[in-house]
Amino acid sequence: MSETRLSFKEMCAKFDVTPRTLRYYEYIELLQPEKEGRARFYGPREVARMTLILRGRRFGFSLEEIRQWLLIYRQKGTRPQLEAWLSMADRQLAALTAQVEEMQTSIADLRALRETAVDELSKLPED
Repeated sequence: MSETRLSFKEMCAKFDVTPRTLRYYEYIELLQPEKEGRARFYGPREVARMTLILRGRRFGFSLEEIRQWLLIYRQKGTRPQLEAWLSMADRQLAALTAQVEEMQTSIADLRALRETAVDELSKLPED
């Protein structure tokens, strides 16, 4: 792999994404690779953006949220982008915390129901 630019195939391999995913990210303007004929090349900026995109997806942000957040940097600079990030992070932390609480409740309910089934089964005669 080249130090300064990655080919389309190298970019897919580096981030373990499909060619379709990479083309889609380009289509929705999350990535803007250099083009030479039909070949695409990804420099350090695009590698950094891809890292942020995948991290954002892992945290549960939509691609549109990520796109808007990345646009803030280009249009307004670092401070507004960091302020937007803090707002997004706070909102997502609240949503993830609520999901964890819901899952903990579901797990407790399922365990209780399972115990009830075990109890019921133990009271039935053996076949």
